[in-house]
Amino acid sequence: MSRLVFAAAAIFALFAAPLVFSEHRIVLMNYVGIATLVATGLYLLTSIGGLISFGQAAFVGVGAYTTAYLATAHAMPAGLTLVIMLAVNFALALLVGAITLRLSGYYLSIATIAWGLGAYYLFGTLDMLGGHTGIGNIPGITVLGVSLTQARAFFYLEWSIVIAMMIAVHNLLHSREGRAVRALKSGGVMVSAMGIDIFRTRIAIFVAAAMLAAIAGWLFAYMQRFVSPAPFNLIASMEYLFMAVIGGTGSVVAALLGAGIVVALKDVLTNTLPKLLGSNVNIEALVFGVAVVAILQWSPGGLWSLARRVGGVLPALRTPDRSPSGGRTLPRKLRKDPGAELLSITNVGKRFAGLVAIDDVTMSVRAGEIVALIGPNGAGKTTLFNIITGVLKPSSGTVSFCGDQVSGRLPNRITELGISRTFQHVKLVPTMTTLENVALGTHLRGRAGFVAASLRAERAENAGMLGEAAAQIARVGLQGKEALSPTDLPLGDQRIVEIARALASDPYLLLLDEPAAGLRLTEKRALADLLRSLRAEGLGIVLVEHDMEFVMGLADRVVVMNFGRQIAEGTPADVQSDREVIRAYLGEEA
Repeated sequence: MSRLVFAAAAIFALFAAPLVFSEHRIVLMNYVGIATLVATGLYLLTSIGGLISFGQAAFVGVGAYTTAYLATAHAMPAGLTLVIMLAVNFALALLVGAITLRLSGYYLSIATIAWGLGAYYLFGTLDMLGGHTGIGNIPGITVLGVSLTQARAFFYLEWSIVIAMMIAVHNLLHSREGRAVRALKSGGVMVSAMGIDIFRTRIAIFVAAAMLAAIAGWLFAYMQRFVSPAPFNLIASMEYLFMAVIGGTGSVVAALLGAGIVVALKDVLTNTLPKLLGSNVNIEALVFGVAVVAILQWSPGGLWSLARRVGGVLPALRTPDRSPSGGRTLPRKLRKDPGAELLSITNVGKRFAGLVAIDDVTMSVRAGEIVALIGPNGAGKTTLFNIITGVLKPSSGTVSFCGDQVSGRLPNRITELGISRTFQHVKLVPTMTTLENVALGTHLRGRAGFVAASLRAERAENAGMLGEAAAQIARVGLQGKEALSPTDLPLGDQRIVEIARALASDPYLLLLDEPAAGLRLTEKRALADLLRSLRAEGLGIVLVEHDMEFVMGLADRVVVMNFGRQIAEGTPADVQSDREVIRAYLGEEA
């Protein structure tokens, strides 16, 4: 069954529900819709972005209370309350995110708990919000003269909004910004090396999740026509998080599945257990907790992936981005003149407490030149790469690129100048296809933001990025493997994918950390031919490699390091005859 047919059938069945279901079930489905909005935000924030928030119920509460206050105290119509409520929540989410997202790990979770508890306390103590009594007599919504005060009528407004928001998140995840979000959990060093501003991306998805929660609060206020602090406590935030986790990570529809399961399970337990065990026995929360643990134990990947495995008829979880027909690619920068200095490293040193990792290294790289950086394990080669790319700050000395000092700049800003790299230990995103991984390298060559991506207003730009990724994959000899996951490729091919990803950024300088490791002889020869062609195009290349035959037959100059010191520099022939280099590699006696 195609995705479009499945989606159309599901939406048709959903909107037919008020015609056949009882009033109780329609009310329950309305609660599912509100929960789905919050869970969709958490799907983006937690399941995809890897950020855990226990404060989403507070954003729902801010949305509900802002709506209730404006509608009752100032008699504002629903459309105006929505606009003002979104503006208030946007500013608040930006403030909370700017504070909490500078933390990491469990500190972030604790910070969001503090935000949730603080908001809940304010809801119950501010007189203008009615204290613990709340705000009642909220007027209902009227659309085109039709009152939506009844659950069946309200159902169509609510679920139209829910579906629109789910489509927007789905569109986002298939965009340039969506690939950046999906890469967040794979490590900050790699993500920054692609030119992605990690903090900005985290703030963006935090605010997006908060806005979805706020819309849920707006709907809650008009559906209930009464708000009080109770629905917006810490337990509610935990339940929303359960929904996102239980649903799974494969598709935005998983948020709907998780919300439906949790809301339905709570309803069944609340209505069934008192009849079975007596009204004085309140163990609904305990049974609910056990049921959640059982679901996660049964299907750690979430219920959506389980449904696909069992049913076999559901559409692909999140269809991978595909390169557009027509081979559309991005415009490229003008190359530097051959021989122009690209990289200048002057007296660079790096110390970690008492350990000297790099000691007074000076070297340069020019356009159209391959410089090999060699030395025994632990010589400081990768540390020097990390200093060049901004991952580490030098303890002394300077690093300049194209005449500008880059020491101390953020990694993504250095990438923006035209430096791209691969890694000693392969860093690819396993949940993305080969094409999507390479497309990450084009991030800085696009400009469309989150709003444009959600509305699919960046389709032409995104098509160019995917076309560029496909062109680079063909360039390195991996055509036909675009749709494969990196985990399905041998290690050698994974290293070549990293080179394609680095080339997709259209750099002036390419830093390759052991690119030939894991390659067979014929693959090494193909890689050498590729690097020679890149040199002929005017790229500067710095190559870290242990295969001396590969290096000496390729490099124009060789820089040798040992215990963090630069012990030799020159042509391959000069370096091979250098006595200190021979001692470093073979020992004094040899």
